[in-house]
Amino acid sequence: MLFPQKHILRVASPILVSLMMEHLIGMADTAFLGRVGEIELGASAIAGIYYLAIFMLGFGFSIGVQILIGRRNGEKNYNAIGPIFTQGLLFQLILAATLFGISHWISPIILKSILQSEHIYEATLKYLDWRVYGFFFSFTAFMFRAFYIGIANTKTLTMNSIVMVCTNIVLNYILIFGKFGLPALGIAGAAIASSISEMVSLIFFIIYTRTKIDYKRYGLFHFSKLQLHLLKRILNISIWTMIQAFISISTWFLFFIAIEHLGERSLAITNVLRNVSSFLFIIVSAFATVASSLVSNLIGAGQQNEVIPTCKSISIICYCFVLPLILLMALFPETIMRIYTDNSNLIQTAVPSFYVMICVYFISVPANIMFNAVSGTGYTRISLWIELLALIGYVSSVIYIVIVLRANIAICWTTEYVYLAFMGSLSYWYMLSGKWKLNNTNSI
Repeated sequence: MLFPQKHILRVASPILVSLMMEHLIGMADTAFLGRVGEIELGASAIAGIYYLAIFMLGFGFSIGVQILIGRRNGEKNYNAIGPIFTQGLLFQLILAATLFGISHWISPIILKSILQSEHIYEATLKYLDWRVYGFFFSFTAFMFRAFYIGIANTKTLTMNSIVMVCTNIVLNYILIFGKFGLPALGIAGAAIASSISEMVSLIFFIIYTRTKIDYKRYGLFHFSKLQLHLLKRILNISIWTMIQAFISISTWFLFFIAIEHLGERSLAITNVLRNVSSFLFIIVSAFATVASSLVSNLIGAGQQNEVIPTCKSISIICYCFVLPLILLMALFPETIMRIYTDNSNLIQTAVPSFYVMICVYFISVPANIMFNAVSGTGYTRISLWIELLALIGYVSSVIYIVIVLRANIAICWTTEYVYLAFMGSLSYWYMLSGKWKLNNTNSI
């Protein structure tokens, strides 16, 4: 049965609100650090993307768990959800500890070799030294997020995000600028605030799930040792989304490194544009997440023929949110960018790039929704290949436009169009081919 638009909105709205709330964390970091200095503003971009690349390994694993939970939920096999959740949780804790150790050891070596500005390098390390503690909290919280999205009960995400954002904004103000008798920590204060906020988010998820959810119905909190056969089944889905997510952000990190070589001013502008772009992207991401969840549920319920019509409905609703915002941003670019920095000269220089950036969302909506639909079918190996092909085109364009031509920032941002054109067309072709329907019910 085709999901009605009201149902799509009911599932999407809490995800959208939660992502918006979470975006306020990055927005607050940029807004506060943009008033500390251009070096801190630029370094927060490099540090943020570098951290995000590692962070996405945990997120990619949770996507696989989410797909499995969605499939079991669609089958009404609720008791099978708990073991998936538990094994995922154990794996995430091991992964967090491993990445924490590796990051502390290797990050200074990597960043020293690729960053040109010594000031950017030092500020980036100050941020990462504290930010990596967040792995333990965020990776664990991912499992709760996967559970709630998988069972299409997403309202909890809104409340969690509100608590997380409020904590972050207050701590940012106190720790960055040194209020209430505390020392001004600058960029390190932003990192500490973000890590503590993720800890608060995890505590909220645990308390809420224990007190408000019928966790016994789903077999949650029945902890056991690692069950390798079940973990292997999860990894058969998750390993591809982990690799995909890591490579995707790593290539974006390459873009920021290339921009850093154009100068500290160019990097600061790109960080402002990244944050403005993120506001639109979270809307697209929310509906893309819904597409993945609903596709998985539809296949679990044996309703494969409703997948494509559902994706089209999700795209139409997403456009209803995105297009008015694009128009508003196009009318008031300087006002929007002033949220992130009070440097008038920097804002004026960024205006042409601003227009290039917002227009990319005309193709971002269908591209991301169809790509996440591919993941929702359970054929995550296919989604990895699509991502890799798209990234080959993207990296090639970055090398030529940014590194070889050393073009201005506005031209540099056209590389996003290349990436989305590849990803969207390949995903659309695969979904229309119907190959994902073959033996899908038994595949995971």
